[in-house]
Amino acid sequence: MWLSTWTITQRECVRFLRQRSRVVGAMAPPILFWFLIGSGLGETFRPAAAPANFTAFGYLFPGTLMLIVMFAAVFSTISIIEDRKTGFLQSVLVAPVPRTSIVLGKLFGGTILASGQAILILMAAPLLGMGISFSAWCMAALTLVITAFSFTGLGFLLAWRLDSTQGFHAIMNLFLMPMWLLSGALFPAEGAPGWLKVVMRANPMSHTLDALRFALQGDTAGSSWGIQLSSWPLAFSLSVGFAVLMLLASVWTATRQRIPGLG
Repeated sequence: MWLSTWTITQRECVRFLRQRSRVVGAMAPPILFWFLIGSGLGETFRPAAAPANFTAFGYLFPGTLMLIVMFAAVFSTISIIEDRKTGFLQSVLVAPVPRTSIVLGKLFGGTILASGQAILILMAAPLLGMGISFSAWCMAALTLVITAFSFTGLGFLLAWRLDSTQGFHAIMNLFLMPMWLLSGALFPAEGAPGWLKVVMRANPMSHTLDALRFALQGDTAGSSWGIQLSSWPLAFSLSVGFAVLMLLASVWTATRQRIPGLG
């Protein structure tokens, strides 16, 4: 089982390195978005609970990391649809290995690729004037890994059921952008209507972003300035819970559900 898991994981990484346009596609848009929106907001955006050294760039930075992880993780699972069309997935399904190894291989591969891209940007934080201690850096990196695993699992759930790349893109954008917008990445929850605060609190990405903010900015970040969680361990625990849920759902889907065109 673990040999087949590692083989699939390695294949995902090799495929990624041979398709360099995926690196640009996953990293360039969020960074450009961060720069343009941060520059445009400037001093006009300052939440009431923001610390004295608040900047729009600093507020948007955790959300930018989350956006990189989210898109890189989810769209890495497009390989499931591509493998089905080329016949590779059919060959793996008839091999004498458990389907759980397929799930783990895809999830580990997507996690390595997505978290690796975000951690590269995180390493550049000091060059952007953001002082981050080593312990805070480790907490943030661990949060990004858990986030990558969660969203790779989410992508796996949908890719296993779909047989169209175009349909996958459309459905994932329907999921991803609302989740990101309602996580506190672009605007804090403190000024939102009551019903929207409830939606933001129920959004699993909100807690993941809180854990990342706590790691990078400490308690002075105000936990996304409106979604009050007690501490980084609580926010991180909720993120781990979401990751475990995605893992169990992915394993159940692969072992119990028919895959279109293959069974």
